[in-house]
Amino acid sequence: MRVFIIAGEPSGDKLGGALMAGLRHLRPDVQFDGVGGVMMQAQGLNSRFLMDELSVMGIAEVLPKYRHLKRRIAQTAQAVIDTNPDVLITIDSPDFSLRVAKLVKKLSDIRCVHYVAPTVWAWRPKRAAKMAKMIDHVLALFPFEPPYMEAEGMDCDFVGHPVVAEPVASEDEKDAFHAKYGLKKAAILLLVLPGSRKGEVTRLAKVLGEALKTILAKHPDMRVVVPAAGPVAKLVEQETKEWPIVPIVLDPRGRKLDEVMVEKRAAFAAADFAIAVSGTVALELAAARTPMISAYDLNWLSRIVIKRMVKIDTGNLINLVSDTRHVPEFIGEKCRADLISEGLEKLILNPQSQLDAMVDTMNQLGQDGENPGLRAALAVLARMPNHKSEP
Repeated sequence: MRVFIIAGEPSGDKLGGALMAGLRHLRPDVQFDGVGGVMMQAQGLNSRFLMDELSVMGIAEVLPKYRHLKRRIAQTAQAVIDTNPDVLITIDSPDFSLRVAKLVKKLSDIRCVHYVAPTVWAWRPKRAAKMAKMIDHVLALFPFEPPYMEAEGMDCDFVGHPVVAEPVASEDEKDAFHAKYGLKKAAILLLVLPGSRKGEVTRLAKVLGEALKTILAKHPDMRVVVPAAGPVAKLVEQETKEWPIVPIVLDPRGRKLDEVMVEKRAAFAAADFAIAVSGTVALELAAARTPMISAYDLNWLSRIVIKRMVKIDTGNLINLVSDTRHVPEFIGEKCRADLISEGLEKLILNPQSQLDAMVDTMNQLGQDGENPGLRAALAVLARMPNHKSEP
């Protein structure tokens, strides 16, 4: 079985790695081609080019790289057509992956699967109808999504979110993390996650640093840990030099993936609270039961355009899945140092309602159930023509 698989950012790489592991378990003869990051490469993918080239977000951010991305879209689509795989699997990053799928469908009958349903329940509801022209089958992360896809004629399976199957740090790993960095257990340990894209880090680092000044005035013994994504680790180190506290930056560069993941899990579990960008990281914090506030901002042009298109009042996945609003969000014009510091202080005083929402979220996403990566692989194979579960 030959699979061409594409991911364009770290969260997609994580989904892709779990799906590939599931396919390898079910079909040991599977061969992979495509584009992905370290987690997909660990499952045997030789990426055709660096996934980092695709990790851009926002209208103003994409425009300067448009021509290069357009070339990559054409090159990737041609590679799919030339290799003629049994299935093309695209993961999130719709501005890139769906354009590839569109070209592939125009020139071939290759089956196309898209992993991560578009958030038509949040904004741009017509995307599902457009996607149906090039996608045969959708793998959905959330239980409320299949009806939106099926209404447009696509097959869709809720497969759960891989975060629920990931290991959580043990007490020994948490203790080892405290010891390694000389952290006092009695002091508040704050996790700060400024994003995995250059634009995110650049925009958020300054406002987060200003927020920390106020927070540290009330909690002078607080320590700060910043887990950095590899592509932006150097930038994180540079941007945090102006902060009122020297943070512990967890730099994954030049280290083994397993070692990096163990330390990251330990940091998430050891932390008392977190400030994080919107996105999948909210679910990782929920799995670790680390209360958080969400802060995010886009380029001013992207902010104006997207604000007019959004249909919901929250972008935090814990709020969405649990149907609560217990995670405070400081987005766009509300992404201000004074509001962020005030929101964190309120959370420190009363975290329990958010913790309850985190438990509910994990239950709904399939915690303690079948591994979502395996479920995704089973769904892909079950919908394939002439499917056989064994090679």
